[in-house]
Amino acid sequence: MDAFTLSDALLDELLELSPIACTYAGIAGRDHLWDDFSPQGVARRKALFARYSEAFAVLPGSEDRWERLAARVATAFIAEQIDVLDREEHLRDLNNIASPFQDLRQVFDIMDITTDEGWDNVIARIRTIGAPLSGYWACLEEGRMKGLAAARRQVKAVASQVRVQAGMESSFMRLDESLSGSPAATPHRIAALREAISEATPVLTNFAEYLETTYLADSARIDGVGEERYVSAARQYLGTTVNPRETYAWGWTEVHKLREDMIKTAAEIDAAKPLDAIIATLRTDPAYCAQSPEEFVSFVEGRLHKAVADLDGTIFDIPDPVKRVDVKIAPPGGALGAYYLEPSEDFTRPGSVWWSTGGKQILPLWDEVSTAYHEGFPGHHLQVGVALYLAEHLSRLHRLMIWYPGYGEGWALYTELLMHELGYLDKPAFVLGMLAAQMLRACRVVIDIGSHLDLVTPNDAMFHPGEHWTFELAVEMLTEFAYLGHEYAESEVTRYLGWPGQAISYKVGERVMLELREELELRLGEAFDIKDFHNRVLGSGPVGLDLLREIVLE
Repeated sequence: MDAFTLSDALLDELLELSPIACTYAGIAGRDHLWDDFSPQGVARRKALFARYSEAFAVLPGSEDRWERLAARVATAFIAEQIDVLDREEHLRDLNNIASPFQDLRQVFDIMDITTDEGWDNVIARIRTIGAPLSGYWACLEEGRMKGLAAARRQVKAVASQVRVQAGMESSFMRLDESLSGSPAATPHRIAALREAISEATPVLTNFAEYLETTYLADSARIDGVGEERYVSAARQYLGTTVNPRETYAWGWTEVHKLREDMIKTAAEIDAAKPLDAIIATLRTDPAYCAQSPEEFVSFVEGRLHKAVADLDGTIFDIPDPVKRVDVKIAPPGGALGAYYLEPSEDFTRPGSVWWSTGGKQILPLWDEVSTAYHEGFPGHHLQVGVALYLAEHLSRLHRLMIWYPGYGEGWALYTELLMHELGYLDKPAFVLGMLAAQMLRACRVVIDIGSHLDLVTPNDAMFHPGEHWTFELAVEMLTEFAYLGHEYAESEVTRYLGWPGQAISYKVGERVMLELREELELRLGEAFDIKDFHNRVLGSGPVGLDLLREIVLE
């Protein structure tokens, strides 16, 4: 048996345990089923990983580079999953953006609602959502009894999201509206959907009440997780071990530099106004805003389609199936911001960029152009699409299951700078938006590390020097330096506090991408080719940053 065969076998067993993963991958036949989030389900996953860890350990070596890559990726993935379970992180896996409840809600966004079978699967999942929710509930309760409850800020955030999903603004209600206008609509199916929603609503309400009472009473009062847990979590996201204090100091250097660049760029828009006034104008001036969500979607689509047409064959090699990317407005109730959902494995469902707008109708554009490139093309959409396309070289496990934010988010943030270098941020306002996005990621580094390790701001910092981080201080930094709205800033800080180590992956990953490009340029001189560099990075598929260095520089 070789590494590809063993990886395929592992993937098959993982998919058997995860119908949600099958839906994301576009694998038909299990869209009516749910994962088992219970302690028993977790135990089955852990036993599976232990068994495959032993199997990979006795594989013979290979001379084939792709087989060696498959083995390294799989063994790293298995070790990371076992480590997370050994640390019992699943018993307190509750946060406002990336925990099991969000998985349960968000999977409906990509389910097929164009066919009778698709609608029947949606109805089946809504009707039976109590099963995975009760399993998740059992894990949280076990964690609570062991003194491993999540922080109360995360509990309140998720409880609020559950309340939305149990109310009249839920995504289920939107599905009801969609079915009524669908060719699949029949009186029986409409009645079945409404009955399923009526069955799911009290289940969700009960879960919200559990979180708001029993669980909240024992939740952790302190948001930070401490250095040991933080470094372990960050390694899971980065695929490398960071020195948190060196990274914290570097993050402050980036904050100072970006502040200066933002002030200079604002002067190109109107030299007579300060930075704050310029950004206030960009948020309200109709010339810089879409007047409706539909206009916003059309604007973003135009930008992405032009970039694909222009850059194919010169800056990137874009496989044909990856040339399509959809743009959509997300249903209410989730964390604010933009996110990407990958295409199905066979590309019959394209990749899509979603904006969670909080229900706003007037949408500023100044800071969304670089976001579109980050989430869409050439950011996440190209990176994910190329990995899926490379079926001849990358194991199926690698293509469907492996994801390192340090690699993926680092690449996406790198592409924001790249699109500026290539001239696609064609107005100073859009450049300022990109710098604000960079500032947000730099602020994430200092807020995330500082908050979880209880560090103080540097004595020479331009923002509250010598003070310990608090939630309020972090929100203030995001509003004053990254120019987020107050509600968005609160959502962001809640995210960092509940997802330790993930927020630094953007800027740390970009740092590695830029270092690798610079090293190759110095090594190759005039022979350096930007498209070849991009092919080296994307051709590896998602890998940890340590392994990426080896691949790019070999």
